[in-house]
This record gives sequence, C-alpha cells and structure tokens, in this order.
Amino acid sequence: MTTADALAAPRSPRPAAPRRRGVNLEKWGWIYMRASGVVLIVLIFGHLFVNLMLGEGISGIDFGFVAGKLANPFWQWWDVLMLWLALIHGANGMRTITNDYVTNPTARKVLVWAIALSAAFLIILGTLVVFTFDPCIGVTPDSILWEQCRAAA
Repeated sequence: MTTADALAAPRSPRPAAPRRRGVNLEKWGWIYMRASGVVLIVLIFGHLFVNLMLGEGISGIDFGFVAGKLANPFWQWWDVLMLWLALIHGANGMRTITNDYVTNPTARKVLVWAIALSAAFLIILGTLVVFTFDPCIGVTPDSILWEQCRAAA
C-alpha cells in the first residue's frame, strides 16, 4: 500500500457520522453561553451604573447602601439572577476547558463533578445570603444602625 492509497484526497466527502439519539448537551451548553453572556452584560452594566454612577458614586457604597439594596425585592432578584447566570456560565466554561485539555477520563470526570458541586454550593450559599440578609442581626446600642433597627422592630 502506498501513501497515496492510504490518504484521502483533500476535500473529498467524508462519510456522515452516525447520529446519536437524545439531547445534545454540548449544543445547549453552547447556546446557553451565548444567551447568558448577553443577559449578563445587561445585568452587570446595570449593577455598575446603579452602584457607581447614581447617588454619591463609589464613596456612597457602604453597609447601609448594600442593606438598602438587599431590602428591595427587585434588587434581590436582580442580584440573584446575576449570581446564578454568572456561576453557571463560569462553571460551563470551566467544564468545556476541562473536557478539552484533560485526557485522563477519570481525572476529567472528577474535575467536572468538582466544578459542578462547587458551582451548586456557591449558588445555594449566595441565594441564601441575598434572601435572608438582615442588617439588624448583632446590632448593639453603640452601632450606627441602632436607631434604624429599633424603629423597624
């Protein structure tokens, strides 16, 4: 057998790969990355605009500013949506990199599971923080928040 017989001619048609049944997760991951990227741009720049441009700017960001934002359900959902999209977007990107560069199947599986568990843990923890945040926990009479917390109680 000569080299010419072993190599196919350039641009010659290749036989079609057999189509697998079921959901194509790679395709949906690719679509998610594009869609979540567009939504994240809106969410992040909206977040930055409200925090840095409106009001007193960066000098106005303190515990009271954050407590006030997290007391409003609109900003709670805005921040939770941003958190969820960013963490899932980042975890999907790390999964893609792991699948591309880790050749050992066992190591790849362990790393992908570690990425998924880390993202899930951070999503749960972040969501709990946003929705259960109470600025009055642990406030003492000598705190600057004492009057506001006493009035709210």
